[in-house]
Amino acid sequence: MADSTCKGNELIDTTCTETSTRGAAAMFDRLHLLSPVLLFLPLVIPVPPPGGASPAPCRRCCDDLEPQEGPPAPQTGDQKSGLNQMPEVRTFINMTILKGDKGIRGDRGTPGKSGEEGAPGSRGPMGPKGTKGQAGPPGDPCKTQDAAFSVGRRKSLHSVDYYQALVFDTEFVNLHGHFDMFKGKFYCYVPGIYFFNVNIHTWNFKETYLHIMRNDKEQAIVYAQPSERSIMQSQSLMLPLELNDEVWVRLYKRERENAVYSDDVDVYITFNGYLIKPTLE
Repeated sequence: MADSTCKGNELIDTTCTETSTRGAAAMFDRLHLLSPVLLFLPLVIPVPPPGGASPAPCRRCCDDLEPQEGPPAPQTGDQKSGLNQMPEVRTFINMTILKGDKGIRGDRGTPGKSGEEGAPGSRGPMGPKGTKGQAGPPGDPCKTQDAAFSVGRRKSLHSVDYYQALVFDTEFVNLHGHFDMFKGKFYCYVPGIYFFNVNIHTWNFKETYLHIMRNDKEQAIVYAQPSERSIMQSQSLMLPLELNDEVWVRLYKRERENAVYSDDVDVYITFNGYLIKPTLE
């Protein structure tokens, strides 16, 4: 049982006193160890503001960045519409101010290689006939221009339902080959004035009806009515010809019995022509 004594009005518990004495000694030892650290701590003494006003509570600089506890405050109409938001700032650069003077034109580069040749296009329509060109210089006076032909036919020919060209099978003269024996046509390679003559033999009781043609137009007719006798008929004319003009004899198509006579022994049908005067001498 602990001893206790009374000193005046105080009651001292010896057991408690001994315990408190030991605790104070331990505390003193701890403070003795922390004394070097405590010497370096700054002494902060709050100074009350003048006038006796109560000091404002301390706030940290990052208190505004921390989210508030509890539910978010409702937004007003202006906040929803974005009126209180900061306007967006966009940078605009005036290029006309930054644009410098026009530089000097550079040298032309070397041309590249030619590409592959394309496929030929379709043939276009024939253009209009050009105007007549100027006359050329005079030719060599020692060089003469000539053209002449004389051909015959040994076979008779009867009319059909279409026009027929009178084709010849005997060649007497064909200077420079200007007369085409297969087509029965003379082609003008020397422009000028020409003389032409055709001779035919009629057939008994049959009509004879031919034309001397220049290209596709009739120039002169050779005609004989039906008769009991066969006779020789002739026609001659002069024609001015241009380059590539064609002269030939055409048998008329069938309306009545139409024919020309010949046989294998004698030549009854002849066609002749020659150049009288060339256009350019």
